Amino acid sequence: MKKGKKLYEGKAKIIYATNDKNLVIQYFKDDATAFNNQKKTTIEGKGVLNNRISEHILSNLSQIGIKNHLVKRLNMREQIIKLVEIIPIEFIVRNVATGSITKRLGIEDGTVLKEPLIEYCLKDDKLGDPLISEEHIFAFDWASKVEIDKIKKMVLRINDFMIGMFRGVGIKLIDFKLEFGRTKIDGKNDVILADEISPDTCRLWDSITEKKLDKDRFRKDLGDLIPAYTEVAKRLGILHEQSNVSAVNVTKLSSVKRKKK
Repeated sequence: MKKGKKLYEGKAKIIYATNDKNLVIQYFKDDATAFNNQKKTTIEGKGVLNNRISEHILSNLSQIGIKNHLVKRLNMREQIIKLVEIIPIEFIVRNVATGSITKRLGIEDGTVLKEPLIEYCLKDDKLGDPLISEEHIFAFDWASKVEIDKIKKMVLRINDFMIGMFRGVGIKLIDFKLEFGRTKIDGKNDVILADEISPDTCRLWDSITEKKLDKDRFRKDLGDLIPAYTEVAKRLGILHEQSNVSAVNVTKLSSVKRKKK
């Protein structure tokens, strides 16, 4: 498939056109950002690991009936994905209270929630991705009630599956972010899961030690990302092939050279 012009560049990925109007190529960058892009650097190999981890999770979600944009992985950094119209909402799913919610509401860090909590944020970097309500969503036509009802059902199904998947490899799924997009399937309008699911978009803690295995290592200066992301990939059974390990240069990435911007 021929890669065309760059259509969009975000903080972690670049989208390129292809010769098929319904498909695009998603390229995973090595950029790491936090606090609405106020903290940023480049970490060699991060994009490779996120590409593999996201492919693994989205492929497994597809097998349980969660429609998503992934078509296939092209190489170590790129995927072919379906072109969708992204709904301008980030869906935050919380199983344990940590991060911004503890500061906002004065909740003790690490509080296990009785039920999964779904929060909505407007996807707008300039505004700092503000927290919004369903009433805001409907008032400003960011999504319809039918779409939100369908998405909420998918979100809870995704959460149940991912909790079990990570628990099976000794990891707690603390919280995560999802995005969805509009597309046509068999000529009918539909909403499917989009973006990525990786340690960039999830909080993942070791089940026993509660060691952080996600982007909080960068946010809070807890140490290199690469060993933590590599640990997640290994536990999920992704990095068992010698060729893949060599391609990522996992043995060298633990002492990664960071380029400050």
